[in-house]
Formats: sequence, structure tokens, C-alpha cells
Amino acid sequence: MRLTGGTDCRLFSLGSRFVAEPQVEVRRSKRRRQTVSAYRDGDKIVVLLPARMTRAEEKRWVADMLSRLQRSETRRRSPARESDEALIERCRELSARYLDGRAEPSGVRWVPPMRTRWASCTPSEATIRVSRRLRDVPGWVLDYVLVHELAHLLVPGHGPDFWKWVRRYPKTERAIGFLEGLSAAAQLGIGMDGDTEPQDAD
Repeated sequence: MRLTGGTDCRLFSLGSRFVAEPQVEVRRSKRRRQTVSAYRDGDKIVVLLPARMTRAEEKRWVADMLSRLQRSETRRRSPARESDEALIERCRELSARYLDGRAEPSGVRWVPPMRTRWASCTPSEATIRVSRRLRDVPGWVLDYVLVHELAHLLVPGHGPDFWKWVRRYPKTERAIGFLEGLSAAAQLGIGMDGDTEPQDAD
């Protein structure tokens, strides 16, 4: 892991699962005297430090801030991670909030990790399957995946009309960045439905 603007990523252990640690960008400021802060920017974590801090102090503070963010995001995991029933209930909530209640799945369930997808949808049966790899991601990331799959119940494929629905979810771009970073860092090569957004989509 590079601490100053690098693009290297590695894995850290979260219980018995592995979650990608994002790239870390350290920004030093002469105006900062003692305070240290950090925030997530897509799949990257930005750590703000006083300019006078030594490299050893920097390394220690970066590790500490990563740990704090991890604990914070753990607390914000989706309750939908608990069961298939909680997952379908969350889908109903998201459909009502972002899709005018028009997406009505007949079944939503957690499934063992899929080789090339985070989730999949069978529109003809109105069923959605979600990879267990997503149980430990922040709730807003799981919500994006669910909205993405729910939108397939309304529009097949990944054309402009599909993305108009998906982008009603306000954290779409941020969640896409998170998942791309997670896939790249873990060398999974996973995408959404094996497809990407068309370049000319609104």
C-alpha cells in the first residue's frame, strides 16, 4: 500500500472474510497543527495530516484512521445482510423510494459467491440473487446493487432508459467506484451483470 497518492491496494482480514482495502491518499497541510481527519472518496480514503508530522507518525495515524473508518462502516452495514427476508423487505423499500414502487420482485435471496457478478436478475421470474460477497459492504453499496437489479425488472439491458432509473439512487457513482475498487484490489474481475454503462447514457 502506498500512502502518498499511490494506486496500490491490498487485502485486510475482516473476520473470516476478505475485504479490499482501498487506496490511501495522504494530504499534508501547514494550516493543520494537531488535528487528523479522514474521509472516503469513492474507493479511495483521503487522510488529512499536519505538514510537520514525521513519516513514522504518518504511518501510525493512517493505520488508526483506516481502523476507525472500518469500524464506522461496519456499524452502517445494511440490516438486509441478516436474511433473505430482510433482503426482499429492503428491495420493497428501495423500489418505493426510487422506482415509484414499480419493481416488484417475487423473490430475493443471498447466494454463494458468483464468479463474474455481484448479483443477477431473472426478469421473467422477477427474481434477484445477491452474492454473499456483499454481506460486509456498507449499506449504501448494497442498496445500489439492489436498485440496479430492481431496475432490470423494469428495463432489460443497460441502455439509457435503464440508467435513468438506476441514477435515481443518489449514491450510484460512488457505489460503482467502491465496487470497482473492491473487485480490482481482490483481483476478482467482477462486474454488474457482466456489462458496463454505455458511454452515451445520460
